[in-house]
Amino acid sequence: MPERVALSDIQLIDRLKLDDETALTAVYKKYWAPLYIAAYQVLKNKEACEDIIQELFIKLWNNRRSIMIMVSLKAYLYAAIRYEVYRQIRTGPVRADIFDEVSERIHTPSVYNNIEYKELTARVSSVVDTLPEKCREVYKLSREECLSHKEIASQLNISTKTVENHLTRALRQLRTFIGSSFLLYIICFFIIN
Repeated sequence: MPERVALSDIQLIDRLKLDDETALTAVYKKYWAPLYIAAYQVLKNKEACEDIIQELFIKLWNNRRSIMIMVSLKAYLYAAIRYEVYRQIRTGPVRADIFDEVSERIHTPSVYNNIEYKELTARVSSVVDTLPEKCREVYKLSREECLSHKEIASQLNISTKTVENHLTRALRQLRTFIGSSFLLYIICFFIIN
């Protein structure tokens, strides 16, 4: 039996356009894992990531005859994943862990002196300053003092549920006022780094 030679992405695209299901399988095997990892680094949700990738491959197959890939198949697939992850964040519930992880990452020395870091911190600070007093206090205790919800509740003599509500409100305000450019920055930051 002759040895199978791996097809290039250009050959795979050409075969996809000719309705070759084995080409789709080859693309799936080649790119599923790295695409999943890229999406999971941002969303931290196994099912959501699997759904995004499943939909991507369904669209790839359904649009196989008309697909126009200008740079490379890899670039096309990663761009599609970035778009879907962005859409999930924009339309989904506020995710505190995404903001927390970005905060941790932007405090690393390699990024700390970055212009984007300074701009981002200034934008976050200006939004935090507009929050109602108690909400701002809870946010700062959580993010700047690194206190747990329970510790904040004890210190402010409020329930942990109230702490969670204040943090949700703060993060919602950040998402609203900082806008989509911040979300794009988050996505690019996670996927590129």
